[in-house]
Amino acid sequence: MSEEKPIDPTIEPSLGRTTEDRCIGIIGLGLMGNAIAERFQQAGYSLVVWNRTREKADPWLKSGAVWNDRPIAACQKIIISLYSSDVVEQVLEEWKSDLRPGKILIDTTTGDPDASLRLAGKCEAFGVTYIEAPISGSSEQTRLGLATVIAAGPRAGFDACEALWKILGKNVFYVGESGNGAKMKLVSNLVLGLHRAALAEGLLFGEALGIEPQAALSVLQGSAAYSKQMDAKGPKMVRGDYAVQARLSQHLKDVRLMLLSAERLGVQLPLSQTHRELLAHAEEQGLGELDNSAIYESMRRTNQTKSASDDSR
Repeated sequence: MSEEKPIDPTIEPSLGRTTEDRCIGIIGLGLMGNAIAERFQQAGYSLVVWNRTREKADPWLKSGAVWNDRPIAACQKIIISLYSSDVVEQVLEEWKSDLRPGKILIDTTTGDPDASLRLAGKCEAFGVTYIEAPISGSSEQTRLGLATVIAAGPRAGFDACEALWKILGKNVFYVGESGNGAKMKLVSNLVLGLHRAALAEGLLFGEALGIEPQAALSVLQGSAAYSKQMDAKGPKMVRGDYAVQARLSQHLKDVRLMLLSAERLGVQLPLSQTHRELLAHAEEQGLGELDNSAIYESMRRTNQTKSASDDSR
């Protein structure tokens, strides 16, 4: 299969029959996009891929995926996994001539609810179904099939993707009309991020008290304080393993989006305001491109600096 010669993935020439329902377009090959692509390749789907930096697609092209500069034209169902709603709007504007009736766009981006409504409206004008499907869980959890999908948009479009939901996540929630998916994802990420920050602070406090971090984590996992973040991020914090599953800077982007949405509504989110400051400080320390569990490392460095400053007085 040549990576330079585009093919029509909806036709299987040797059999002369359509394979449209076994072709999936993937727009965006970051951490989450790669995990999604892996899920669908393992499920036997033909992949048509696109990424702003083409080099990121090379491993997929070598494994049988097809590059297409117009992925929306190539497939009926396309999964979008990009950094923000702004980026999604930009790429869809570039390909608006390929937005044809019957296409289904599944947008897994964690985005702005207002932008999701705009995108849904623009797609509807072209006869295209836009389904928000932000994913709650890291790229590693998605790769393992353990993530949760929060879907919103036209019910008929959601039902038409039934086979895809089973591949994307372990739990799938349909939350109604367009905009609700983005809203619920922000709520989920707010709680998730605070759980992670609380765990980091608890482990740090325990260590200051003379409790070895792994021992503290084990007790917490068996106590009423338990959260799933202890399983997903606790071992990474204890080992100092910040290999990326979900970038710290990306969660900071999400927290800023939460606070912007809350400001529009006149709602105060005091814990999230503090969380934003913690994440921004971690980014200033050069930890932004590491896994979001590196908030623990940021807290440790801050306390070490303060201790050294106190000792020098």
